[in-house]
Amino acid sequence: MRKVLIVTYYFPPSGGPGVQRVLKFAKYLPQFGYEPVILTVDEGDYPAKDESLLKSIPPEIKVIRTKIFEPYGMYRRLTGKKPGSAVDVENIPTGKKRRPAERFAEFIRSTFFVPDARVGWLPFAVSGGMEAVAHDGIDIIYSSSPPYTSALIAGSIKRKSGLPWVMGLRDPWTGFISAPQRWFIPAAIDRRMEHSSVTNADATEVAWEGIGRDLRSKYQDINDNRIVYIPNGFDSEDYPAAPAENKGRFTITYTGSLYGRRNPRTILAAVQKLRAEGKISPENIRLIFAGRFSSEVREMLADPALNGMIDVKEYIPHEESIKLLLMSDLLLLIVDESPLSAEIVPGKVFEYIGARKPIIAFAPEGAASKILRNTGAGFVVAPEDVAGAARLIGSFCGAGGEEYSAKKSGVYAPDEEAIKQFERKEAARKLASLFTKTLERKNGQTA
Repeated sequence: MRKVLIVTYYFPPSGGPGVQRVLKFAKYLPQFGYEPVILTVDEGDYPAKDESLLKSIPPEIKVIRTKIFEPYGMYRRLTGKKPGSAVDVENIPTGKKRRPAERFAEFIRSTFFVPDARVGWLPFAVSGGMEAVAHDGIDIIYSSSPPYTSALIAGSIKRKSGLPWVMGLRDPWTGFISAPQRWFIPAAIDRRMEHSSVTNADATEVAWEGIGRDLRSKYQDINDNRIVYIPNGFDSEDYPAAPAENKGRFTITYTGSLYGRRNPRTILAAVQKLRAEGKISPENIRLIFAGRFSSEVREMLADPALNGMIDVKEYIPHEESIKLLLMSDLLLLIVDESPLSAEIVPGKVFEYIGARKPIIAFAPEGAASKILRNTGAGFVVAPEDVAGAARLIGSFCGAGGEEYSAKKSGVYAPDEEAIKQFERKEAARKLASLFTKTLERKNGQTA
Protein backbone atom coordinates (compact mmCIF):
# COMPACT_ATOMS: atom_id res chain seq x y z
CA MET A 1 0.00 0.00 0.00
CA ARG A 2 1.35 3.44 -0.94
CA LYS A 3 1.55 6.17 1.68
CA VAL A 4 0.23 9.73 1.35
CA LEU A 5 1.28 12.55 3.66
CA ILE A 6 -1.83 14.69 4.24
CA VAL A 7 -1.07 18.26 5.36
CA THR A 8 -4.14 19.73 7.04
CA TYR A 9 -4.71 22.30 9.76
CA TYR A 10 -8.32 21.20 10.32
CA PHE A 11 -8.37 17.74 11.87
CA PRO A 12 -10.07 16.45 15.04
CA PRO A 13 -10.50 17.85 17.64
CA SER A 14 -11.24 20.66 15.20
CA GLY A 15 -14.91 20.92 14.29
CA GLY A 16 -16.69 22.57 11.40
CA PRO A 17 -17.19 21.64 7.75
CA GLY A 18 -13.51 21.90 6.74
CA VAL A 19 -12.50 18.92 8.84
CA GLN A 20 -15.04 16.53 7.33
CA ARG A 21 -13.49 16.39 3.86
CA VAL A 22 -10.05 15.34 5.05
CA LEU A 23 -11.40 13.07 7.79
CA LYS A 24 -13.47 11.11 5.26
CA PHE A 25 -10.55 10.92 2.84
CA ALA A 26 -8.49 9.43 5.68
CA LYS A 27 -11.27 6.93 6.39
CA TYR A 28 -11.75 5.67 2.84
CA LEU A 29 -8.39 6.10 1.04
CA PRO A 30 -7.02 2.78 2.41
CA GLN A 31 -9.78 0.97 0.50
CA PHE A 32 -8.20 2.30 -2.69
CA GLY A 33 -4.57 1.56 -1.94
CA TYR A 34 -3.36 4.63 -0.02
CA GLU A 35 -2.43 4.73 3.67
CA PRO A 36 -2.70 8.28 5.07
CA VAL A 37 -0.15 9.84 7.41
CA ILE A 38 -1.69 13.01 8.84
CA LEU A 39 0.41 16.12 9.46
CA THR A 40 -1.56 18.59 11.57
CA VAL A 41 -1.26 20.98 14.50
CA ASP A 42 -1.08 20.39 18.22
CA GLU A 43 -3.47 22.63 20.18
CA GLY A 44 -4.78 24.65 17.22
CA ASP A 45 -6.82 27.81 17.75
CA TYR A 46 -9.85 26.35 15.98
CA PRO A 47 -13.01 28.35 15.27
CA ALA A 48 -14.93 25.36 16.65
CA LYS A 49 -13.96 22.22 18.54
CA ASP A 50 -15.66 18.85 18.31
CA GLU A 51 -14.02 16.33 20.62
CA SER A 52 -16.49 13.66 19.49
CA LEU A 53 -14.76 13.51 16.09
CA LEU A 54 -11.61 12.09 17.69
CA LYS A 55 -13.26 8.68 17.74
CA SER A 56 -13.77 8.93 13.97
CA ILE A 57 -10.03 8.86 13.28
CA PRO A 58 -9.16 5.35 12.07
CA PRO A 59 -6.95 3.86 14.82
CA GLU A 60 -4.39 2.49 12.37
CA ILE A 61 -3.61 5.93 10.91
CA LYS A 62 -0.53 7.80 12.11
CA VAL A 63 -1.19 11.40 13.16
CA ILE A 64 1.75 13.80 13.54
CA ARG A 65 0.93 16.93 15.56
CA THR A 66 3.40 19.81 15.53
CA LYS A 67 3.72 23.16 17.24
CA ILE A 68 2.25 26.33 15.78
CA PHE A 69 2.46 30.03 16.56
CA GLU A 70 -1.14 31.29 16.63
CA PRO A 71 -1.65 35.10 16.53
CA TYR A 72 -5.33 35.16 17.47
CA GLY A 73 -4.63 35.69 21.16
CA MET A 74 -3.02 39.00 20.22
CA TYR A 75 -5.92 39.76 17.85
CA ARG A 76 -8.45 39.23 20.65
CA ARG A 77 -6.53 41.51 23.01
CA LEU A 78 -6.32 44.26 20.38
CA THR A 79 -10.04 44.08 19.59
CA GLY A 80 -11.30 43.52 23.14
CA LYS A 81 -12.71 40.04 22.47
CA LYS A 82 -12.89 37.37 25.15
CA PRO A 83 -10.03 34.82 25.39
CA GLY A 84 -10.86 31.72 23.37
CA SER A 85 -13.71 33.34 21.42
CA ALA A 86 -13.98 32.49 17.72
CA VAL A 87 -12.95 35.50 15.67
CA ASP A 88 -13.49 34.28 12.11
CA VAL A 89 -17.22 35.10 11.94
CA GLU A 90 -16.52 38.66 13.08
CA ASN A 91 -13.68 39.59 10.72
CA ILE A 92 -15.30 38.92 7.34
CA PRO A 93 -15.76 42.20 5.40
CA THR A 94 -19.38 43.39 5.50
CA GLY A 95 -19.13 47.11 4.81
CA LYS A 96 -20.07 47.78 8.43
CA LYS A 97 -18.01 50.53 10.06
CA ARG A 98 -15.42 49.16 12.46
CA ARG A 99 -13.86 50.48 15.62
CA PRO A 100 -10.27 51.84 15.33
CA ALA A 101 -8.88 48.83 17.24
CA GLU A 102 -10.58 46.44 14.82
CA ARG A 103 -9.28 48.34 11.80
CA PHE A 104 -5.74 48.30 13.21
CA ALA A 105 -5.92 44.58 14.00
CA GLU A 106 -7.20 43.86 10.50
CA PHE A 107 -4.33 45.93 9.02
CA ILE A 108 -1.83 43.82 10.99
CA ARG A 109 -3.53 40.61 9.83
CA SER A 110 -3.72 41.59 6.17
CA THR A 111 -0.18 43.00 6.03
CA PHE A 112 1.96 40.59 8.03
CA PHE A 113 0.07 37.29 8.04
CA VAL A 114 0.38 36.21 4.42
CA PRO A 115 -1.15 34.01 3.11
CA ASP A 116 -3.13 33.70 6.37
CA ALA A 117 -2.91 33.79 10.14
CA ARG A 118 -1.68 30.16 10.27
CA VAL A 119 1.67 31.00 8.65
CA GLY A 120 3.30 30.48 12.07
CA TRP A 121 2.82 26.74 11.49
CA LEU A 122 5.17 26.69 8.48
CA PRO A 123 8.59 25.97 10.04
CA PHE A 124 7.28 23.38 12.52
CA ALA A 125 5.18 21.56 9.92
CA VAL A 126 7.96 21.41 7.30
CA SER A 127 10.27 19.88 9.90
CA GLY A 128 7.62 17.35 10.95
CA GLY A 129 6.80 16.55 7.34
CA MET A 130 10.42 15.88 6.41
CA GLU A 131 10.72 13.52 9.38
CA ALA A 132 7.69 11.64 8.06
CA VAL A 133 9.27 11.47 4.60
CA ALA A 134 12.47 10.06 6.13
CA HIS A 135 10.85 7.48 8.43
CA ASP A 136 7.39 6.61 7.08
CA GLY A 137 8.04 5.78 3.44
CA ILE A 138 5.87 8.58 1.99
CA ASP A 139 5.07 8.25 -1.73
CA ILE A 140 3.03 11.39 -2.37
CA ILE A 141 1.96 14.60 -0.59
CA TYR A 142 -1.57 16.02 -0.39
CA SER A 143 -2.50 19.38 1.20
CA SER A 144 -5.93 20.70 2.11
CA SER A 145 -6.59 24.46 2.08
CA PRO A 146 -7.70 26.79 3.54
CA PRO A 147 -5.61 27.70 5.40
CA TYR A 148 -3.35 28.29 2.39
CA THR A 149 -0.32 27.92 4.63
CA SER A 150 -0.95 24.18 4.19
CA ALA A 151 -0.06 24.58 0.52
CA LEU A 152 3.16 26.45 1.35
CA ILE A 153 4.11 23.64 3.74
CA ALA A 154 3.43 20.92 1.17
CA GLY A 155 5.26 22.87 -1.53
CA SER A 156 8.32 23.19 0.70
CA ILE A 157 8.28 19.46 1.53
CA LYS A 158 8.01 18.71 -2.20
CA ARG A 159 11.05 20.85 -3.02
CA LYS A 160 13.12 19.27 -0.27
CA SER A 161 12.06 15.67 -0.92
CA GLY A 162 11.34 15.54 -4.64
CA LEU A 163 8.01 13.83 -3.97
CA PRO A 164 4.92 14.67 -6.06
CA TRP A 165 2.30 16.96 -4.54
CA VAL A 166 -1.46 17.27 -5.07
CA MET A 167 -2.82 20.59 -3.77
CA GLY A 168 -6.41 20.49 -2.49
CA LEU A 169 -8.50 23.67 -2.45
CA ARG A 170 -11.86 23.84 -0.66
CA ASP A 171 -12.22 27.58 -1.44
CA PRO A 172 -10.51 29.99 -3.83
CA TRP A 173 -7.27 31.49 -2.51
CA THR A 174 -7.18 35.21 -3.38
CA GLY A 175 -10.19 37.42 -4.04
CA PHE A 176 -12.69 35.22 -2.18
CA ILE A 177 -15.35 36.54 0.20
CA SER A 178 -13.34 35.54 3.29
CA ALA A 179 -9.99 36.84 2.00
CA PRO A 180 -8.46 39.79 3.88
CA GLN A 181 -8.63 43.15 2.12
CA ARG A 182 -4.90 43.69 1.61
CA TRP A 183 -3.09 46.75 0.28
CA PHE A 184 -1.08 46.29 -2.90
CA ILE A 185 2.27 44.96 -1.58
CA PRO A 186 0.92 42.10 0.63
CA ALA A 187 -1.78 41.49 -2.00
CA ALA A 188 0.93 41.01 -4.65
CA ILE A 189 2.86 38.65 -2.35
CA ASP A 190 -0.28 36.62 -1.67
CA ARG A 191 -1.07 36.41 -5.39
CA ARG A 192 2.50 35.29 -6.11
CA MET A 193 2.18 32.54 -3.49
CA GLU A 194 -1.05 31.36 -5.09
CA HIS A 195 0.43 31.34 -8.59
CA SER A 196 3.61 29.61 -7.47
CA SER A 197 1.66 26.92 -5.63
CA VAL A 198 -0.70 26.09 -8.48
CA THR A 199 2.15 25.93 -11.01
CA ASN A 200 4.50 23.91 -8.77
CA ALA A 201 1.89 21.39 -7.63
CA ASP A 202 1.77 18.25 -9.77
CA ALA A 203 -2.03 18.46 -9.68
CA THR A 204 -4.69 20.66 -8.06
CA GLU A 205 -7.88 19.12 -6.67
CA VAL A 206 -10.84 21.49 -6.20
CA ALA A 207 -13.99 20.97 -4.12
CA TRP A 208 -16.21 22.92 -6.52
CA GLU A 209 -15.77 23.62 -10.21
CA GLY A 210 -15.78 27.41 -9.78
CA ILE A 211 -12.42 27.21 -7.96
CA GLY A 212 -10.86 25.79 -11.10
CA ARG A 213 -12.46 28.46 -13.27
CA ASP A 214 -11.21 31.13 -10.86
CA LEU A 215 -7.63 29.86 -11.19
CA ARG A 216 -7.82 29.67 -14.98
CA SER A 217 -9.13 33.24 -15.17
CA LYS A 218 -6.22 34.52 -13.06
CA TYR A 219 -3.34 32.58 -14.56
CA GLN A 220 -3.04 31.72 -18.25
CA ASP A 221 0.10 29.59 -17.81
CA ILE A 222 -1.31 26.84 -15.59
CA ASN A 223 -1.79 23.30 -16.86
CA ASP A 224 -5.55 23.04 -17.27
CA ASN A 225 -5.44 19.24 -17.44
CA ARG A 226 -4.06 19.07 -13.93
CA ILE A 227 -6.99 20.80 -12.24
CA VAL A 228 -9.40 18.08 -11.12
CA TYR A 229 -12.87 18.53 -9.61
CA ILE A 230 -13.74 16.20 -6.73
CA PRO A 231 -16.99 17.32 -5.08
CA ASN A 232 -17.75 17.32 -1.39
CA GLY A 233 -20.23 14.75 -0.21
CA PHE A 234 -21.85 12.89 2.65
CA ASP A 235 -21.12 9.62 4.42
CA SER A 236 -24.13 7.32 4.66
CA GLU A 237 -22.58 5.71 7.72
CA ASP A 238 -23.06 9.00 9.62
CA TYR A 239 -26.86 8.77 9.42
CA PRO A 240 -28.77 6.67 11.99
CA ALA A 241 -30.63 3.68 10.56
CA ALA A 242 -33.86 4.82 12.24
CA PRO A 243 -34.09 8.61 11.74
CA ALA A 244 -35.80 10.71 14.34
CA GLU A 245 -39.33 11.93 13.64
CA ASN A 246 -40.56 15.43 14.29
CA LYS A 247 -44.11 15.34 15.65
CA GLY A 248 -44.24 18.92 16.85
CA ARG A 249 -44.11 22.23 15.03
CA PHE A 250 -43.02 22.47 11.42
CA THR A 251 -39.24 22.86 11.72
CA ILE A 252 -36.81 24.63 9.39
CA THR A 253 -33.15 24.08 10.29
CA TYR A 254 -29.87 25.73 9.38
CA THR A 255 -26.54 24.29 10.55
CA GLY A 256 -23.20 26.02 10.12
CA SER A 257 -21.91 29.59 10.27
CA LEU A 258 -23.60 32.85 9.31
CA TYR A 259 -21.71 36.12 8.93
CA GLY A 260 -21.16 39.02 6.60
CA ARG A 261 -22.96 38.51 3.30
CA ARG A 262 -24.03 34.98 4.24
CA ASN A 263 -27.00 35.90 6.38
CA PRO A 264 -30.68 34.91 6.92
CA ARG A 265 -32.20 38.31 6.13
CA THR A 266 -34.49 37.07 3.30
CA ILE A 267 -35.95 34.03 5.04
CA LEU A 268 -36.57 36.01 8.22
CA ALA A 269 -38.44 38.63 6.21
CA ALA A 270 -40.50 35.86 4.56
CA VAL A 271 -41.45 34.40 7.95
CA GLN A 272 -42.41 37.83 9.26
CA LYS A 273 -44.58 38.34 6.18
CA LEU A 274 -46.41 35.04 6.75
CA ARG A 275 -46.93 35.86 10.42
CA ALA A 276 -48.26 39.34 9.63
CA GLU A 277 -50.74 37.75 7.21
CA GLY A 278 -51.90 35.37 9.93
CA LYS A 279 -50.75 32.27 8.02
CA ILE A 280 -48.26 31.03 10.60
CA SER A 281 -47.68 31.49 14.31
CA PRO A 282 -45.15 30.41 16.96
CA GLU A 283 -47.49 27.49 17.70
CA ASN A 284 -47.00 25.83 14.30
CA ILE A 285 -43.52 26.77 13.06
CA ARG A 286 -39.99 27.21 14.36
CA LEU A 287 -36.63 28.00 12.80
CA ILE A 288 -33.52 26.42 14.31
CA PHE A 289 -30.13 28.01 13.72
CA ALA A 290 -27.28 25.86 15.03
CA GLY A 291 -23.69 26.99 14.66
CA ARG A 292 -21.53 30.08 14.91
CA PHE A 293 -22.94 33.51 14.09
CA SER A 294 -21.61 37.06 13.91
CA SER A 295 -23.02 39.69 16.23
CA GLU A 296 -24.82 41.23 13.25
CA VAL A 297 -26.62 37.96 12.49
CA ARG A 298 -27.48 37.46 16.15
CA GLU A 299 -29.21 40.84 16.09
CA MET A 300 -31.32 39.68 13.12
CA LEU A 301 -32.31 36.48 14.94
CA ALA A 302 -33.27 38.45 18.05
CA ASP A 303 -35.85 40.60 16.21
CA PRO A 304 -38.96 40.89 18.45
CA ALA A 305 -41.16 40.23 15.40
CA LEU A 306 -39.78 36.66 15.42
CA ASN A 307 -40.38 35.98 19.11
CA GLY A 308 -41.32 32.37 19.81
CA MET A 309 -40.26 31.13 16.38
CA ILE A 310 -36.44 31.29 16.51
CA ASP A 311 -34.31 28.74 18.36
CA VAL A 312 -30.59 29.59 18.36
CA LYS A 313 -28.13 26.86 19.33
CA GLU A 314 -24.38 27.23 19.68
CA TYR A 315 -22.04 24.96 17.73
CA ILE A 316 -23.03 21.33 18.28
CA PRO A 317 -21.03 18.13 17.60
CA HIS A 318 -21.28 16.70 14.10
CA GLU A 319 -23.21 13.64 15.27
CA GLU A 320 -25.81 15.85 16.96
CA SER A 321 -25.97 18.06 13.86
CA ILE A 322 -26.95 15.05 11.73
CA LYS A 323 -29.69 14.09 14.20
CA LEU A 324 -31.00 17.65 14.07
CA LEU A 325 -31.26 17.49 10.27
CA LEU A 326 -33.17 14.21 10.44
CA MET A 327 -35.81 15.55 12.82
CA SER A 328 -36.41 18.66 10.69
CA ASP A 329 -39.01 19.19 7.97
CA LEU A 330 -37.12 21.63 5.76
CA LEU A 331 -33.38 22.40 5.59
CA LEU A 332 -32.11 25.92 4.97
CA LEU A 333 -29.17 26.65 2.66
CA ILE A 334 -27.78 30.16 2.17
CA VAL A 335 -25.12 30.87 -0.45
CA ASP A 336 -22.80 33.82 0.17
CA GLU A 337 -23.49 37.03 -1.70
CA SER A 338 -20.21 37.60 -3.55
CA PRO A 339 -18.82 37.92 -7.09
CA LEU A 340 -18.41 34.14 -7.05
CA SER A 341 -21.93 33.42 -5.74
CA ALA A 342 -23.01 31.47 -8.81
CA GLU A 343 -19.96 29.21 -8.44
CA ILE A 344 -20.09 28.56 -4.66
CA VAL A 345 -21.18 25.12 -3.47
CA PRO A 346 -21.22 25.01 0.35
CA GLY A 347 -20.11 21.68 1.77
CA LYS A 348 -23.26 21.44 3.86
CA VAL A 349 -25.47 21.06 0.76
CA PHE A 350 -24.27 17.45 0.43
CA GLU A 351 -24.85 16.67 4.10
CA TYR A 352 -28.35 18.08 3.67
CA ILE A 353 -28.87 15.91 0.57
CA GLY A 354 -27.72 12.86 2.54
CA ALA A 355 -30.41 13.54 5.15
CA ARG A 356 -33.12 13.05 2.48
CA LYS A 357 -35.05 16.09 3.65
CA PRO A 358 -36.25 18.86 1.29
CA ILE A 359 -33.93 21.85 1.04
CA ILE A 360 -34.82 25.50 0.54
CA ALA A 361 -31.80 27.26 -0.93
CA PHE A 362 -31.31 31.00 -1.20
CA ALA A 363 -28.90 31.00 -4.10
CA PRO A 364 -28.39 32.51 -7.55
CA GLU A 365 -28.68 30.33 -10.63
CA GLY A 366 -25.41 28.44 -10.70
CA ALA A 367 -23.53 25.45 -9.35
CA ALA A 368 -25.48 24.89 -6.10
CA SER A 369 -28.90 25.27 -7.73
CA LYS A 370 -27.83 22.88 -10.50
CA ILE A 371 -26.89 20.19 -7.98
CA LEU A 372 -30.20 20.58 -6.12
CA ARG A 373 -32.21 20.27 -9.33
CA ASN A 374 -30.17 17.36 -10.69
CA THR A 375 -30.67 15.40 -7.46
CA GLY A 376 -34.27 16.52 -6.90
CA ALA A 377 -33.19 17.41 -3.39
CA GLY A 378 -34.64 20.86 -2.98
CA PHE A 379 -36.00 24.18 -4.14
CA VAL A 380 -34.13 27.33 -5.16
CA VAL A 381 -35.23 30.86 -4.27
CA ALA A 382 -33.47 33.99 -5.52
CA PRO A 383 -31.41 35.51 -2.66
CA GLU A 384 -33.70 38.56 -2.22
CA ASP A 385 -37.07 37.03 -3.21
CA VAL A 386 -39.04 37.46 0.02
CA ALA A 387 -42.42 36.81 -1.62
CA GLY A 388 -41.22 33.64 -3.33
CA ALA A 389 -39.73 32.35 -0.09
CA ALA A 390 -42.98 33.08 1.76
CA ARG A 391 -45.02 31.14 -0.82
CA LEU A 392 -42.73 28.12 -0.64
CA ILE A 393 -42.54 28.04 3.16
CA GLY A 394 -46.27 28.60 3.40
CA SER A 395 -47.01 25.63 1.17
CA PHE A 396 -44.67 23.36 3.10
CA CYS A 397 -45.97 24.13 6.56
CA GLY A 398 -49.62 24.15 5.56
CA ALA A 399 -50.12 27.89 5.89
CA GLY A 400 -53.38 27.56 4.01
CA GLY A 401 -54.79 25.29 6.71
CA GLU A 402 -54.31 21.99 4.88
CA GLU A 403 -51.98 19.27 6.08
CA TYR A 404 -49.05 19.14 3.68
CA SER A 405 -46.66 16.28 2.90
CA ALA A 406 -44.00 17.18 0.35
CA LYS A 407 -43.00 13.59 -0.37
CA LYS A 408 -46.59 12.33 -0.61
CA SER A 409 -47.53 15.07 -3.05
CA GLY A 410 -44.61 14.25 -5.31
CA VAL A 411 -43.17 17.78 -5.06
CA TYR A 412 -40.13 16.46 -3.21
CA ALA A 413 -38.82 13.46 -5.14
CA PRO A 414 -35.06 12.92 -4.66
CA ASP A 415 -33.17 11.03 -7.39
CA GLU A 416 -31.32 8.31 -5.51
CA GLU A 417 -29.02 7.43 -8.41
CA ALA A 418 -27.94 11.06 -8.75
CA ILE A 419 -27.43 11.34 -4.99
CA LYS A 420 -25.16 8.28 -4.77
CA GLN A 421 -22.40 10.00 -6.75
CA PHE A 422 -21.83 12.31 -3.77
CA GLU A 423 -20.91 9.58 -1.30
CA ARG A 424 -17.64 10.35 0.51
CA LYS A 425 -16.32 6.93 -0.47
CA GLU A 426 -16.70 7.85 -4.14
CA ALA A 427 -14.74 11.09 -3.56
CA ALA A 428 -11.92 9.09 -1.93
CA ARG A 429 -11.85 6.74 -4.94
CA LYS A 430 -11.44 9.72 -7.27
CA LEU A 431 -8.68 11.20 -5.12
CA ALA A 432 -6.82 7.87 -5.04
CA SER A 433 -7.10 7.70 -8.83
CA LEU A 434 -5.63 11.22 -9.05
CA PHE A 435 -2.74 10.15 -6.79
CA THR A 436 -2.02 7.16 -9.02
CA LYS A 437 -2.06 9.23 -12.21
CA THR A 438 0.20 11.82 -10.59
CA LEU A 439 2.71 9.16 -9.51
CA GLU A 440 2.66 7.61 -12.98
CA ARG A 441 3.39 10.99 -14.57
CA LYS A 442 6.20 11.55 -12.10
CA ASN A 443 7.68 8.18 -12.95
CA GLY A 444 7.35 8.84 -16.67
CA GLN A 445 4.75 6.13 -17.26
CA THR A 446 2.20 8.48 -18.84
CA ALA A 447 2.28 11.80 -20.63
